[in-house]
Amino acid sequence: MTIDDVAQIMSHALYTVVITAAPVLLTSLVIGLLVSIFQTVTSIQEQTLTFVPKVLGVFLALIILGHWMLNNMVEYLTELWRDFSVYIK
Repeated sequence: MTIDDVAQIMSHALYTVVITAAPVLLTSLVIGLLVSIFQTVTSIQEQTLTFVPKVLGVFLALIILGHWMLNNMVEYLTELWRDFSVYIK
């Protein structure tokens, strides 16, 4: 196993992590931005106001996209194990 193989495995792993986590993180970002705009417009300065909508949004995103996220991770691990004999040489 060469350094290029390790770099390729790590690159593919990081890509899988970013693509898998992006929808949930973007959901949290958009909800936080919308609540911040609402707080600015209404002059409400409550720090805990963003917590509940973000938790609900992330939970909903996980319910909707959880199957897709799990499939991404399983596909990566299946590919990694399928090529295992190549890596140990």
